[in-house]
This record gives sequence, C-alpha cells and structure tokens, in this order.
Amino acid sequence: MAFTSDNIALFLAVLDHGSFSAAARALGKVPSAVSMAIAQLEAELDFALFERVGREPRPTDAARALEPRARQLASQLGQLGAHALALHAGLERRLTIAIAPDLMAAPWSAPLALLAQQYPALEVDVLSAPQADALRMLHEGVAQLALVYERERIDDREAFEEVGSELLVAALAARHPQAAAGARRLRLEDLLDMRQIVVASREGRDNPGHDPRYVISRQVWRTDSQHATLSLVQAGLGWAYLPRALVQPLTASGSLVEIDFDNISNQLRLWVDVVWSRERPLGLGARRYLELMREATRRED
Repeated sequence: MAFTSDNIALFLAVLDHGSFSAAARALGKVPSAVSMAIAQLEAELDFALFERVGREPRPTDAARALEPRARQLASQLGQLGAHALALHAGLERRLTIAIAPDLMAAPWSAPLALLAQQYPALEVDVLSAPQADALRMLHEGVAQLALVYERERIDDREAFEEVGSELLVAALAARHPQAAAGARRLRLEDLLDMRQIVVASREGRDNPGHDPRYVISRQVWRTDSQHATLSLVQAGLGWAYLPRALVQPLTASGSLVEIDFDNISNQLRLWVDVVWSRERPLGLGARRYLELMREATRRED
C-alpha cells in the first residue's frame, strides 16, 4: 500500500510549504529524509508527484488530483486520534439527555453544539419525556442527564445544578368561550371548573408525574408531550400552563390568548435543573456538557 499516515503528512507538508526543506522544518525532520520519502512514494505509485525543476519542486497534475482525498484522510486520521485520546480520558460512546417536554425550547442546544465541536465522534440521544419519566430514565441508567423543573423534594440519589428558569403562562384558545370578546376577567379560582391539559407521566393516573404547583383544575386531561398539549389547547378543549416563549407567536397570530386574571399575575416561574445520578459516574462528555451549561447560565446572568 503506497500511502501511509506518515507519507500523507509529508506529501501535504510539501504542498503547503512549497519545498522539501520548508516541509522538513515544519515537521522537525531533515530535508533529505523528506526528499527520500517522497521519492519512495513516487516509486511505489509509478508516477511523479513533484517536478524537480528550478529551485523548488512543483506539484504535478496527479499530485493536485490526489490532494483533496489526502487532506480528507489526514483529517479523518486526526479525528480518530483525538477520539482515541478522548476515550482514554473517559469519553463515553453515547450521551443520553432526557428533557421534560416543557423545556424543549429552553437554551440547552447551544451548549450541545459546542460539545459536538469538541467531541465530534460522541453519539448523543436527546429524548423528550414527562418529568417523572425523565427522572426514572436517569435512575435506571437509560439517560446520564435530565433537564427538568425543580422538584418539590430533594432525592438523595440525585445531584443537580440550577441552569435557569422558565416562565409559564396560563393560555387557552381564542375561540374558547372564556376568551370570547367582552368576557369578564377571570380569577384563578375560576379555573377550578375549566378543563386543564397537563404533560404527565406515561405511568397513568396513579402516578400523574406532574408538578402540583401548576395543576389547578378539578378535571385534568393528560398528555405525554408538549405538542399534544398545545394541540388540545388550540382545539379549544381546555387551558394549560405553557412556556411564554412558545405561546407568544401564537398569541401574536390570534390563535391563543394569555388568560387575563383579576386577582393574580398570569406568570409562574419555575427554576430549571440539570440532574444526574450520584450512583453512576459521569463520562467526559456529560461532565463537559455540564460545564458548558454553567458557562451559558453565567453569560445569561
């Protein structure tokens, strides 16, 4: 086989630096070693890569034809080496992050983009799951990290870090009777007899998996995704607490309205935590993602 990682590096160095001597200086070699290695490669290929005319070698058409693939191979070899070093340092093969549906619009993707730049070979799974399910996945080892709202009680199996907050507002369809033009302003207690749509655990009614702080109504319909919740609200089937960032485009278009309360502000701010298990060590990718989330949080502050 003519090409090796070593002579690919030599070949590209000569192309980049324009001479055997300059390539040798860049690689920490003597010029004669570079010249001999290129000559040996040409002998194995049975054609010239450089014309030895004048003071400096000039790349042949064959060399220019091989250059793009050689650069691609060199890049892949570099990535392979970097990945091997990362694995040696504790990089996991796959990082799984479970995210509560209400937080899918939260600023978690920008740190993930930076992580992908640093560890391009790391496989990442992002799963949307109701909060109770996301935490269960964490404890079962299916996910290494969970992005959820603050919990009412501290679980001693969990470690966590606050990474921001989410502002929820009560919203309903513009065609809902309570949103009709001229309707009176509501009081919070008026929601008791209005159907509420909540994102809840897939485990059923006995384990609703929602935060009781924002479950108001006596009649509750449950979904396992924010998309389904939003669809039901838009269909006029009930009201829901939804992230303001999600609601604003829809209120601007007139399809949804934020409920105008008479006795309370229509805002519920919940703090957001990234959670991991104390019972399982985090890999390099998960630890770096936590650092990037911290940095993003500090910039926002």
